Amino acid sequence: MNRKGYYGELGGMFVPEVLIRTFEELVAAFEEARDDPGFQQEYQEILSSYSCRPTPLTFARNLSEYLGGAAIYVKREDLGHTGAHKINNVMGQGLLAERMGKKRVIAETGAGQHGIATATMAARFGFQCTIYMGEVDVARQRPNVFWMEQLGAQVVSVRDGSRTLKDAMNEAFRDWATNMSDTHYVLGTASGPHPFPEMVTYFQSVIGREARAQILERAGRLPARVYACVGGGSNAMGIFSGFLHDPVELVGVEAGGKGLTSGLHASRLASGQGTVGVAQGYKTYFLQDQDGQMKGTHSIAAGLDYVGVSPILSHLRDRGRVRVEAAEDAEVLEAFSLVLRKEGLIPALESAHAFAGAFREIPEMSRQDLVIINQSGRGDKDIFTIAEALGDPGWRNFLREKAEADRA
Repeated sequence: MNRKGYYGELGGMFVPEVLIRTFEELVAAFEEARDDPGFQQEYQEILSSYSCRPTPLTFARNLSEYLGGAAIYVKREDLGHTGAHKINNVMGQGLLAERMGKKRVIAETGAGQHGIATATMAARFGFQCTIYMGEVDVARQRPNVFWMEQLGAQVVSVRDGSRTLKDAMNEAFRDWATNMSDTHYVLGTASGPHPFPEMVTYFQSVIGREARAQILERAGRLPARVYACVGGGSNAMGIFSGFLHDPVELVGVEAGGKGLTSGLHASRLASGQGTVGVAQGYKTYFLQDQDGQMKGTHSIAAGLDYVGVSPILSHLRDRGRVRVEAAEDAEVLEAFSLVLRKEGLIPALESAHAFAGAFREIPEMSRQDLVIINQSGRGDKDIFTIAEALGDPGWRNFLREKAEADRA
């Protein structure tokens, strides 16, 4: 970071004047907490006793034998409380909100995992909680909506724009601008205005620290590559941060959707179609037209269906430290099924992008190599999307019979 909040020329804090004081308060609270041993001790205690850290590093023996290349290890963020890596960040921000005397938290969510994590944190700390979620995502992630509401959160269905993650984020910022005095916005990814990219990366860096120590203990050496899916960038920055200073290739996998030439994808970096602009309070690569209007995006994974990307991750890509690829929906479904059948693991569709990108390359690697794939979440939330995409007849019969029973 060459100046506060910037990574090369990306990042920054482009917010309305009415929010400047709120952001300054947040920056000061974060910097003070980061340097406070008492805060660190409390945060680590919550991660271990409440969030179930450390999460294990699992050797995928069957996949390694099947693909015939590098040995595969899976970082199991799906086993953390609430089923994804999101809990690492929200617990840290919850402690910050408590320090700042806030009584209410708000958040945006796409796949719903950040929403569930925020609602869980709010229940734990006693905050009021509102979650903004695009109408499209509310429909395809209904199980997560149910649990958010049961946890006590108000879930607001956003019907503007494409009705997905970027629109949910816009609504959350509008809420924050009118409720600054008692409300903290728990932004869920390593994007947005400073200090969110730095702060979310900091709280998620526990993934990388653990993974590095675990692979050295298990195998006695570092991996050749680390793979992670890339939406906004929180899980990727989390695991990549543990290996930034090592001779390890870091590979992010974006949502290739229906193909990079189809217009139905969410690949900002691998496609070469993302251009630098300013939106949602920060400067990064966005899928936008010549007039700076945001384009529509598509992904089978709701959590990757975002029009921008972390300025930190983008800067690392520009420097050549991170390589970014894309995986299409069909390839992701194949990878999901392979992981399920070979290892008995159920990755979230977001995480399945990382598996897909890795499976494409692992057979060409040496058997002496090791790779780590970050399984950022579990796939229970995706049952409707996956069953429909696979055309599962048993699931269709269940839905038909249930609909008929409800009408009777």
